[in-house]
Amino acid sequence: MKRVLVATAGGDCPGLNAVIRAIVKRASHESDWEIIGSIQAFNGILWEPTEIKILDEETVSGIHFQGGTIIETTNKGGPFAWPIKDKNGKYTTVDRSEEMIRKLMYMGVDAVINIGGDGSQQISQALYEKGLNIIGVPKTIDNDLSATDTTFGYQTAVQIATDAVDKLVTTAASHNRVFILEAMGRDAGWIALNAAVAGGAEICLIPEIPYDIDKVLEKINERFVRDRGFTIIVIAEGAKAIGKDSSKEKNDEVGYANVKLSGAASRLVEELKQAGIKHDMRKAVLGHIQRGGVPIAYDRVLATQFGVKAFELVLEGKFGEMVSYRHPNIISVPFKDAISKPHFVTKDSDLMKSARGVGISFGD
Repeated sequence: MKRVLVATAGGDCPGLNAVIRAIVKRASHESDWEIIGSIQAFNGILWEPTEIKILDEETVSGIHFQGGTIIETTNKGGPFAWPIKDKNGKYTTVDRSEEMIRKLMYMGVDAVINIGGDGSQQISQALYEKGLNIIGVPKTIDNDLSATDTTFGYQTAVQIATDAVDKLVTTAASHNRVFILEAMGRDAGWIALNAAVAGGAEICLIPEIPYDIDKVLEKINERFVRDRGFTIIVIAEGAKAIGKDSSKEKNDEVGYANVKLSGAASRLVEELKQAGIKHDMRKAVLGHIQRGGVPIAYDRVLATQFGVKAFELVLEGKFGEMVSYRHPNIISVPFKDAISKPHFVTKDSDLMKSARGVGISFGD
């Protein structure tokens, strides 16, 4: 019996369970393959005792429409940066990658499918360079991987953000207010941009285009006549004013490597007050609501295609590759290509031109 280990790493994302189910369902057509899942990314392998989950057709039955991941996930630590406490009570990290690979060999694991975003696929590449048979599946609601046209979970996040814009329009109009909706997007503004276009927002502030607060205020004022009117602003969490950094907060979580962003909407409120705004303002922060819940049909389909392709890459022995969607085909690309260049919003993109064409201001 041959064995594939599946791991879900990084932030959770609508569609993860659909990928897991597709891997298991495709493997069921082969007589000599077993699928197991590592709990919380590779933690389940590195922990003592080991914590894994048998993934068979009974286990994955009906999970394709469930949010989250049945094998859990984490964005802390990992095989190359495992957190340990030193004798002084402070945390440091150690490299346990070779130990993990030996353990996988001892467990009879023939291949690994790692479902995760940019950071997770960097780990995949490093493990591949150490000799591990590994396949990647791209996962990020930010849609910031350039090696694939889109990623599952992204469209669900956009839909959730758009629904929020729709709801804020009615309350903003009723109270003659400026409403600021903060969406996820550390370095890439795709969710905010799409939600702004779909929801009919007047202003969209994204990480790729630092904004001029005076131009933002000018656009707001255009929307009011004798103090009556309303404005919807969609701001990505990584957005920032010209000459300033993104809003960050101190993070003491052990093993969490990313900068923790927080307060883009709150800071914008204060900047507008300092700029002299006279209109009533309110803010709403979507946060992890964008990561949770039921994936829309598009993401279930894409996730299923990714899962089937991932297992077929295992059968073909095409290790060191990540599944990719290049319309209309599901293909694979080397890890090096997958992680070489992020996918950011550019000023000359068709969507940006359309957004400006309908009057959306980016504060530039």
